[in-house]
Amino acid sequence: MIWLRSFVFALGMWVFTPLYFFVAFFSLPFGPITRYRAIAPWARIMLRWLKLICGLDYRVVGRENIPQRQAVVLSKHQSAWETLAFQDILPPLVWVLKRELLRIPFFGWALAIASPIAIDRGAGRAALKQILEQGKDRLAKSFWVVVFPEGTRVPPGTKGKYNIGGAWLAAHSGVPVLPVAHNAGEFWGKNGFLKRPGTITISFGPLIESAGLKADELNARAEAWIEGEMARLAARKT
Repeated sequence: MIWLRSFVFALGMWVFTPLYFFVAFFSLPFGPITRYRAIAPWARIMLRWLKLICGLDYRVVGRENIPQRQAVVLSKHQSAWETLAFQDILPPLVWVLKRELLRIPFFGWALAIASPIAIDRGAGRAALKQILEQGKDRLAKSFWVVVFPEGTRVPPGTKGKYNIGGAWLAAHSGVPVLPVAHNAGEFWGKNGFLKRPGTITISFGPLIESAGLKADELNARAEAWIEGEMARLAARKT
């Protein structure tokens, strides 16, 4: 039954995404925030479809920690799910992502219209410079910036190296860091076709002010909270 429900969900996504691309395309003459507001409903519709077909919902912990002002979001990355959920929960945002994603037909093309910061992950300091320059530009246009500091999706119970790009942007632009943990990988795994029913918990931590902190300290504080919260989420499950 899980396989069948997952197939129906995927079928709906395969049919709806190319159709919605034309909404994104016709938003091109408008400004970046307007384009985002035209494109973001796709994610919200997919989340509702996911709940309806697969029985997979979510709950938010720490919503009161989401500030009224802009922030750089540093988040755990386990699944494709969180890329949908952030668009349902947070104000207009852009992603720091690998540029290869923009080549995916329809999905990637629409993503390119949404003003992402598309980097070459192997570019080293050049990628860091791009995150800083384009991140400041997106913040100036009233976007939040979402960064997955581990750089790729990691399975539940594992931890990658926390790269400094997001914290570097926060430290050099004066905006705070909002750390995020979640257990989406327990229900929708990395590159996973199966979507298991249940309720994902997404947890927003206390805001970390960047004033007076260097990027490596910001990064370390975000990492400590995220990994601590991941352990607490795992303990609640047992």
